[in-house]
Amino acid sequence: MPDTPQSYSHHTRWDPLFHFFVLPMFFLAALTVVIHLFVHRGHPLHGILVTVFAIAVLIALFKIRLYALKVQDRVIRLEERLRLAVLLPEGLRSRIPELTERQLIALRFASDGELVGLAQKALNEKLSPDEIKKSVKNWQADNWRV
Repeated sequence: MPDTPQSYSHHTRWDPLFHFFVLPMFFLAALTVVIHLFVHRGHPLHGILVTVFAIAVLIALFKIRLYALKVQDRVIRLEERLRLAVLLPEGLRSRIPELTERQLIALRFASDGELVGLAQKALNEKLSPDEIKKSVKNWQADNWRV
């Protein structure tokens, strides 16, 4: 559990090992390889291959991270659609597919008591995810997402 409760102003999750160690080290390694390529021109093919490999590893690192976030987004979308199907009145249930993925992800922070009103407002006024989050009064933390 995080030390600080989540709210609109404090809901971004950081993974210190990934964000403050792995990413900087990979960037530093890629930068070092590129600098080495231009400083030591004795074996250009070797330098080019190592540079391409370093860039490929960096791209792979980002893609792996983005794949995990996309899976989390899909699970959140499913959870929120199920929650809305249970909580919304019959007339609004048919409008659930009108909500965008980003809107559904933002709605996860709303309590059950305010979800119906906020979902209806999001549908009628086409609220942005940021506007939805700012409208949440009883913030429900999402401590599982990283």
